Formats: sequence, structure tokens, C-alpha cells
Amino acid sequence: MSDQANPPQAHQERVVLGMAAAMGAFFMFTVMNMFAKLLSANHSVIEIAFYRNLIASVPFLVAAFAFGRRDILVLRSKPVLVGVRAAIGTLSLITTFAAFSLMPMADTTVLLFTSTLFVPVLGVIFLGESVGPYRWAAVAIGFIGVVIMAHPSGQVYALGIAVALCAALMHAVLQIILRYLGRYERPETIAAYFFIVGTFLCALPLPFIAVRPSWAEIPLLFGVGLSGAAAQWLMSVAFRHARAAIVTVFNYSGIVWATLFGWMIWQEWPLPAVMAGAAVVIASNLLMIWRESRLGRLSDSRVRAEL
Repeated sequence: MSDQANPPQAHQERVVLGMAAAMGAFFMFTVMNMFAKLLSANHSVIEIAFYRNLIASVPFLVAAFAFGRRDILVLRSKPVLVGVRAAIGTLSLITTFAAFSLMPMADTTVLLFTSTLFVPVLGVIFLGESVGPYRWAAVAIGFIGVVIMAHPSGQVYALGIAVALCAALMHAVLQIILRYLGRYERPETIAAYFFIVGTFLCALPLPFIAVRPSWAEIPLLFGVGLSGAAAQWLMSVAFRHARAAIVTVFNYSGIVWATLFGWMIWQEWPLPAVMAGAAVVIASNLLMIWRESRLGRLSDSRVRAEL
């Protein structure tokens, strides 16, 4: 009966849909960061994060109040932790935008991949997880890649590297929180409060830092919010139709989009040291994904849920 209800061809089509959604999601995340980088020339990254969260929260509020989906806003048992996740997520978003404003897009994208390397360490500290030699080896290999990228070569972005690594660390902290929080709260509820609380937090300093956007910048402000919201929706579709291990691999398509945008808009091209380090970091991430999928521990919240 189950075979008739879910024939192999239908299952394959759903997997293909999930893979396409994953590709689209990581493309839209890169588009969001591209808009943020463009806006950072004249606007604070806090102001950019405000518009991103404000616009991305609209679909949740419309669903809750116009379509009667009040359950989206119902917290089951961990309201304080949901608030903490929203606050850290907001700081993480601001730091991520700051990293992109300081460095070329491809360089920043690769450094953000190191968030996966921090997760095993934080899992040991906060969740008491055991980490075997495979994952420790992947962590060590990944940070060797970071050292390669940061090696002095006549064009070093010391502040940008530091900010990007801080953002990656916060991404990892959020993954640990989401891994725990997902046992008690629904993903759409966590996302809704992230956007709503993030809008409020980013609004607090606006009277002191906000700059009136020009008419040419208004489409960019809408773009940063709509692309972020689209990325979140596509990611949910991807996880609904494909395994997390498959979706995670498409994360690395982001380096392709980031390199293309950097070249077309800012005439940036990654240095050889960056490309070599990127290959090492991506290889370490793929080793960890393979090991996690073999152990059945790769969860949906592991990939870009913080954004």
C-alpha cells in the first residue's frame, strides 16, 4: 500500500524538487548578502538588518492575523530560549552583514563555512556530545584552510577576517540552540519570533544611526528583505522533500554565486591563497557532512537556519 502511495518516480521527483529548492535558497541567501553589501556603502549594517527583519516578518504576521494562523505565534515551553535565540540571531545577522561590508563576497562566504567546524566543539561543551576522530580531523583540516586564507599575501583583511569568524562562531552557537530548541518549538514559530524580535532590537538605535534612503536605494532595501524571506521559504521546501545531508551539500554553491557577484559588481576575484584555503575548508565540511549523515545525526536546523 505504501509503495503504491509513494511510487519510486514520485519520490525521485520530490527529491529533485528539494534539490532545486536548496539551490534556490542558497542563491537567495547570496542575493541578500549582495544587497546588504551594496547598502553598506551608505547605511549602517544595523539599519540594513532592521529592514531585512521587518520585511521578512510581514508574511508571518499576515498569516497569523489575516489568515487565522495564530498558532504560529504560540510558544509551547521555551519562551526565554526563543528570545535568546532571536537576540543572538540578530547580532549574528548584523555581524554577517558587517563581514560582507569589509571583505570581498567570496572570501567572506568561505570564512562563514567555518561555522560547521565550531559546532562539534560547542556540542561537546553545551550538549555533552561525543566527538570522534573523524570530526576532530575535519575541524583541524578546516582551520588549516582558514590559516591558508589568512596568510599574509599583500592584501589581507585582518578586521574582516576577525568579524567573519565571529559571525561563523555565532552561527554555530545558533545551530546548537536550534538543535535543542527544535525538540520543543516549531520551526515556523522560532523563525517568526526571530524576525519580530530582531526588528524591535534593530529599531532601538535607528534614531541615532538611520540615514534616509535615496529613491535608488529603496529597491535594495526591499531586495534584502524579500530575498531573505524567499531563502527561508525555499529552505523549508528543500528540507521537506530531501534529506538534510543532500540539502547541506548545496550550501557550497554559495561560493559560486558570491564569486560571480563579486566579479560582476565590484570587480573582485579571490586570491590564489583564498581559493586554496576555500578548497581545504569545503573538503573538511564535506568530510563532516559525510560522517554526520552516516551516523544519522545531521538535522534540518544545521544549515543556514540562523539566517
